[in-house]
Amino acid sequence: MAAPSDLAQFLASVEQRAWRQAWIALRDRDTALDVVQDAMLKLSTHYAQQPEAEWPLLFQRILQNTIRDYLRRQKVRGLWVSLFSSFSSRDDATGEQDDPLDYLADEGSPTVEMQISQRQHMALIEEGLSLLPARQREAFLLRYWEEMDVAETAQIMGCSEGSVKTHCSRACHTLAKWLSERGVTL
Repeated sequence: MAAPSDLAQFLASVEQRAWRQAWIALRDRDTALDVVQDAMLKLSTHYAQQPEAEWPLLFQRILQNTIRDYLRRQKVRGLWVSLFSSFSSRDDATGEQDDPLDYLADEGSPTVEMQISQRQHMALIEEGLSLLPARQREAFLLRYWEEMDVAETAQIMGCSEGSVKTHCSRACHTLAKWLSERGVTL
């Protein structure tokens, strides 16, 4: 049985990457924080007794399900909001979103030009990822950002390994094409 401090260390180690995944899927800073917090709470409440080696897969599965649940709820809410908005003349002004790169740890000391270029490329990649279908984005993030193997990704996504490979291939192709249309070569 793992100690509570082990679970706290695990959650601290995945917090930033989980937030980035949620932010890319949801495009809202506060909502992404809420989703990550919910996923962490679910892991702590329901799976803290599981062996430590199982936590990474369990957490990713919980996180992806929490993101999907939120998106489903938003779809239903969006329907009702759009129906009721036709009865009001209220003007919904959008606020400025924070840049998720501001929350990442600074590694090394690259030149200012390199930092600007990296931030621009990262912002473009994140924009491109947000345009992918949800399953392709999920597979891409789990495989390439979380560095999980095909079997782990399939387990988290609840699909076959072949589906993971297909989703990843399509995501890479679409993302590469989208980036090349913007003059970005990786």
